[in-house]
Amino acid sequence: MTISQKTASSQGPFDLIDRLQVRTAMLSIGRSTLRRQGASGMVATARSFLRRVDLRTFAVGTSEHFLDVLNSQTDSLSSQFPDGGQGNWGAARKSLNIFLRDTLYCHHLCHHYKLDVLEPWLEVPLDSNVYKGIKQDTTNALPPWPGIRALTPSVSNELQSTATIVAKSLGIARVHLDLRYWRKSALES
Repeated sequence: MTISQKTASSQGPFDLIDRLQVRTAMLSIGRSTLRRQGASGMVATARSFLRRVDLRTFAVGTSEHFLDVLNSQTDSLSSQFPDGGQGNWGAARKSLNIFLRDTLYCHHLCHHYKLDVLEPWLEVPLDSNVYKGIKQDTTNALPPWPGIRALTPSVSNELQSTATIVAKSLGIARVHLDLRYWRKSALES
């Protein structure tokens, strides 16, 4: 028995899907994702929540059911944030949307949990850059950007509706708009 075989067998079986979910949770929520959202420990809380979330609950048959699950998970995560950030709906929704997008982009997770059906229902993760991009790409009147910390479900819904229109005009699902708007000026330099 080689050393690597001994080490692998002494740690028990390797669960690729679990490790991919942990990795996706860690990489999708960086320090800048939840900067100035109300409390220290927000990133660690989001990562911990996302690494344990049951992705099977998102594999549903209708957009309405998906939205129900997304809303429930958003409420659950926002209630787990530490004091000073607890109840931050916008930070929880942004975290879930980024994580679900990255899960969609991870072939093994997407295939294992049959999440490819979610692509047309996934939301674009909202932040100031996405807001500016949507505003630039539409003639629709938008509500003022409240910031992630003050984002409400109604403002989010309005922005997601407009994002859907923009995405359709580009021939993509709205979740992919984040790739269009993320650090746009830095990428074009």
